[in-house]
Amino acid sequence: MDNKDLARKIYELLGRSENLSAVTNCMTRLRVQLKNKEIAALDEIKKIEGVSGIFDNDGEIQIILGPGKASKVTDEVREILKSEGRPKIGDGKALHEEIRAKNSTPVKLFFKKIAAIFIPLIPGFIACGLITGCTGLAIKIFPEIAAYPIVQLLAIAGNAVFWGMNLFVGRNAAEVFGGSPILGGVLAAIISHPGLAQITLNDTTLVPGRGGVISVVMIAALGAYVEKYLRKIIPEMFELFLTPFFTILFAGAAAIFILQPLGGVLSDAIGAAVTGSIEKGGAVTGFVLGGFWLPLVMAGIHQAFTPVHVDLLARYGVTILLPILAMAGAGQVGASLAVYFKTKNKFLKKTIASALPVGIMGIGEPLIYGVTFPLGRPFIGACIGGAFGGAFQASFGVGAATLGISGLPLSAATNNIPIYLAGVLIAYVAGFAATRILGFDDPEETE
Repeated sequence: MDNKDLARKIYELLGRSENLSAVTNCMTRLRVQLKNKEIAALDEIKKIEGVSGIFDNDGEIQIILGPGKASKVTDEVREILKSEGRPKIGDGKALHEEIRAKNSTPVKLFFKKIAAIFIPLIPGFIACGLITGCTGLAIKIFPEIAAYPIVQLLAIAGNAVFWGMNLFVGRNAAEVFGGSPILGGVLAAIISHPGLAQITLNDTTLVPGRGGVISVVMIAALGAYVEKYLRKIIPEMFELFLTPFFTILFAGAAAIFILQPLGGVLSDAIGAAVTGSIEKGGAVTGFVLGGFWLPLVMAGIHQAFTPVHVDLLARYGVTILLPILAMAGAGQVGASLAVYFKTKNKFLKKTIASALPVGIMGIGEPLIYGVTFPLGRPFIGACIGGAFGGAFQASFGVGAATLGISGLPLSAATNNIPIYLAGVLIAYVAGFAATRILGFDDPEETE
């Protein structure tokens, strides 16, 4: 059925407008809040073609539809509500934030704050990474095109996000920590300015951009706290010009003399730890990372890896973590295929058939919540597939010049496309084989 029919069917089974108190969506889910959950025929909604599963998140019903479809179906539901005289139904933000706060720990909240700095940059990394990957592949096949102006312009476009990354991170970090975004950008520009290389302090020549995004986040956070403190003590009539003036002077001085050197040490340590563990641990390290990535994602602490990816990209031009971690999604595909060929449940087969294409493209949420996780053992099979794929990627040290994408699309941004694709295939096969061996309890067909 098309999106309009799907929306109408879901709307009717939820109990129509009388039972809806809020409607919104995320990238893959229609999210609704109900006045009376007993009225809604949730089991019937699960059977609808195009619905990959339902998740009750502490009172918020999340209907998994997949990317693109979720937003379109939500729009259709809102059109139905509008036609029935309820155009201003809530979006549920208050309850959603309450649920998030209830399920959050100080560690999760810290990771979410850090992730909020970098997630807005992901579209830029995707675009620039794919441009870099495709341009590099073209040059390898046709070396003579490297001298073409259009190819040189593409190379600049592919490098643009890295060229301005410190400024973007400084701007976002200041906003996340409650300061003025532009002041965070200015502080990031100070420690990234090429003129620093001409200055020597205490017999040490300053290094532009030392510490990368680690230094920038610390400096922007300090700037935000200094700014907020100054706003409390500076009279209003002087605040407009004295607050930014002293913020840049105080935070800028701390940046140059303390935080940038400290950030440099931390950045060096992180880079050395990640690359060293993969180089020395090889397949073993990749096996562990690839195998445990899905549980980390479901626990919500995967966001801690985002600044690590960004720092690796800034230091080396690629992140060797991403191809390893991407194998978790590939293992999910293999496990789901095993379920597809073994199950006798027609609805489950339909769910897998609709979720597999987006899973292959790197969006595994429909397969996780609609297939492997509810069945139990196939989820373990998916983790095993990710482990074998991760071991293979780590053995060859495959790197990716982007973040935010996974699955087959990531291949275009890797520095070794054939090896990456071979790792994906290994994860498919291992996830399939592990799930066949582990088995699962086939759900009964419901009428």
